Amino acid sequence: MPQRSDDRFASIARFLGEQGSELATVEKALAVAVEIIDGCQHAGLSLVQSARKIQTPVATSAVALRGDELQYELNEGPCLDSIASQETVSCPDLLREERWPTWGPRVAAELGVRSMLCFQLFTTARSLGALNLYSESADAFDAEDLAVGLALAAHIAVALAASREIDSRDLAIVTRTVIGQAEGILMERYDLSADRAFSVLKRVSQETQTKLASVAAELVRTRRIPQVLPADPPQPQP
Repeated sequence: MPQRSDDRFASIARFLGEQGSELATVEKALAVAVEIIDGCQHAGLSLVQSARKIQTPVATSAVALRGDELQYELNEGPCLDSIASQETVSCPDLLREERWPTWGPRVAAELGVRSMLCFQLFTTARSLGALNLYSESADAFDAEDLAVGLALAAHIAVALAASREIDSRDLAIVTRTVIGQAEGILMERYDLSADRAFSVLKRVSQETQTKLASVAAELVRTRRIPQVLPADPPQPQP
């Protein structure tokens, strides 16, 4: 199983690529999230089904499954916000949270959940969902956990898309996923914001006259920063 190290993204990619089916890949990805993200005790995957019904086909525990189901029942919660409009939704402490006045107190009282991270998940233009990470501690997730979660969400999206028929209309969704994964690598390695990571990719694309998606794909594939970097590149943290 991959460990927390500088090459953890490459290890995750190889590990998930070895799984034999869509279900096995998703199950392993959720198990990886619980193992390598400090403070994450439970993880679930929300997917929008036919007639816009949302379900959780895979979860690492009954806590994650019930936490997701309560969001669907009450029609409020971070994974619903992530699916609807936000790429990433963070909740440091559900006991001080005002965005979900019914779901927040209830999931904290019934399940002992205190904080969450949810990542929007696109598999095709017509299929989407969210990767949901639950913690029993307040303020459990930091910027590094955010970067790892983004990468895991990207791997899950690509795995799901690869197991289904993808047409040209869906390629843009997969491209967006790969760019997001490349941003996550830069965010973790250089302690950048999402906007700054995207700016680095864009500048490299312009200076090398290479498509942005190609720059991102090369970074994801090799886990190495392109040789040509914009002026005043970010410096690795000691």
